[in-house]
Amino acid sequence: MRILSRSGAFMIFCNWFMGWTDSHLHQFIAKGEIYSVPDEDIDDLFGMSAKNENKNKLSDVLWFEKDFMMYEYDFGDGWEHKITLGKRVPFDSAIKIPSCIKGKRACPPEDCGGIWGYHDLIEIIHDKSHPEHEETMEWFGENFDPELFDLTEVNNLFQGAIR
Repeated sequence: MRILSRSGAFMIFCNWFMGWTDSHLHQFIAKGEIYSVPDEDIDDLFGMSAKNENKNKLSDVLWFEKDFMMYEYDFGDGWEHKITLGKRVPFDSAIKIPSCIKGKRACPPEDCGGIWGYHDLIEIIHDKSHPEHEETMEWFGENFDPELFDLTEVNNLFQGAIR
């Protein structure tokens, strides 16, 4: 997915992009630093401290084209995403921001078991004889299509989220 955005806070954008609800622990890793929501219990448990993601902007971390950070979400499911700065473009007030300019396929549903669970989910959806097909279709709905990407719908979600 390619997104136009201002250099705002990390987490706000990532959950919008993925269609997730921020129901799980997450972190960003960039240039050897960890960014997350401040949590002393987690810092004490793992013996590390993270920078506050809400006090850092994308532009604080991603400076040059191809700079990147890793976004880890739902440590139990183990989602890992590489966020790469494509290029900086001049601000244009005629363009609504954030705005998705390109994408491919539906985002995986929350709590589907990570990449391996998502792979299984797709197999189950496509195999009407699978013993879990009916239950899975009830859970995700008859309209879930892993191949679908609706640019207009994504941008409508973005605009609704920032109002």
